[in-house]
Amino acid sequence: GTRTLGTLVGSGVPILDAMEIVAKTAGNKVVEKGVMYARDRVAEGKSIAAPLMEQRLFPKMVIQMIAVGESTGALDVMLTKIADFYDDEVDQAVDSVTSMMEPLIMVVLGGIIGTVMVSMYAPIFSMADNVGG
Repeated sequence: GTRTLGTLVGSGVPILDAMEIVAKTAGNKVVEKGVMYARDRVAEGKSIAAPLMEQRLFPKMVIQMIAVGESTGALDVMLTKIADFYDDEVDQAVDSVTSMMEPLIMVVLGGIIGTVMVSMYAPIFSMADNVGG
C-alpha cells in the first residue's frame, strides 16, 4: 500500500489517482474504504493525514510520517520509508518465528527417528532373549 502510493506519487501520478489505485489494489475492503474516504477528503482540499487520523485505521506513526511528508513536499520518500520500516518488521517477525520453530522441528524429528530405531531393534532384542533364554 504505502510503497505503491509512494512509487505512484514519485512517478508523477496525481495524488487522487494514486490513492484510488492503492484503494482498489489493497485487497482489504476496510482499507479500501478508508483510503477512498481519505481520497474524497483530499479532493475537498484536506490533507491526506487528517482523514486518516479520523478513521484510526492506520498506526499513528504512519499518519505522522505522512503528515511530515506532506509538509516537507517529500511524500513519496516518506511513504517509501514507511514501507521499508514495515518490511523490516515483517522480516524480523518471520525470523523470530523461524528461530522458534527450529528447535521444535528438531525435537519432533528426534522423536520420529527414536521411534523408528526402537521399532527396528525391539524385535532383534526380543529374538535374542528367546534364543538365549
